[in-house]
Amino acid sequence: MKNKISRRQFLQVAGASAAALLLASCSGNSASSVSSSSVASSAASSVAASSAAASSETASTVTTTGKTLVVYFSATGTTQGVAQTIADTVGADLFEVVPSDPYTSDDLNWTNNDSRVSREHNDEGLRAVALESTDVDGWDDYDTVFIGYPIWWGIAAWPMSSFVAVNDFTGKTVIPFCTSTSSGIGQSGELLAELADAGTWLDGQRFSRGSSESDIASWIAGLNL
Repeated sequence: MKNKISRRQFLQVAGASAAALLLASCSGNSASSVSSSSVASSAASSVAASSAAASSETASTVTTTGKTLVVYFSATGTTQGVAQTIADTVGADLFEVVPSDPYTSDDLNWTNNDSRVSREHNDEGLRAVALESTDVDGWDDYDTVFIGYPIWWGIAAWPMSSFVAVNDFTGKTVIPFCTSTSSGIGQSGELLAELADAGTWLDGQRFSRGSSESDIASWIAGLNL
């Protein structure tokens, strides 16, 4: 689509051209005179640059239908960063899933068979992690919900399961996203969808620590929300 020049921008170009003509008539053919065509070209280039910048700024945001919420659990801060970028991109609200007993760095040491996450992984009965809150203000008003979590042993970190299990996703479009060092999203989103047993769940996306804001924005734009 061709960029449109606003009336104000047109007048700026016209004014610049008129000024150049006046300067040329006063200065004759001296080397210091500036041609009207060069000034007009410079002014038009400035307008085009401004228009391109505006288009770029617009492309960095995505408009969703209805209210949007980003729910996330972040063990080390990586998922939180992605969640914040998504919220900024679509103008969404944020809700952090916080365990009543927060995970420490020692708890998260999956290479230690005696660590908390290792014990929880080995005993499914320990995965019902109590949360500080599962109640989102105005939950019924949200049409689109992004669900974010780190990948633990190929599935969504179980604190997120605790959130999904007690909330009603009926009538909502739900979009999972995860963070991991190397593992893909796998069936983590599908398993959460089965747990929720309601809502329209889309395919999810995995992000690494090095994912850029543009990577995240491009993914969201492709969702056609």
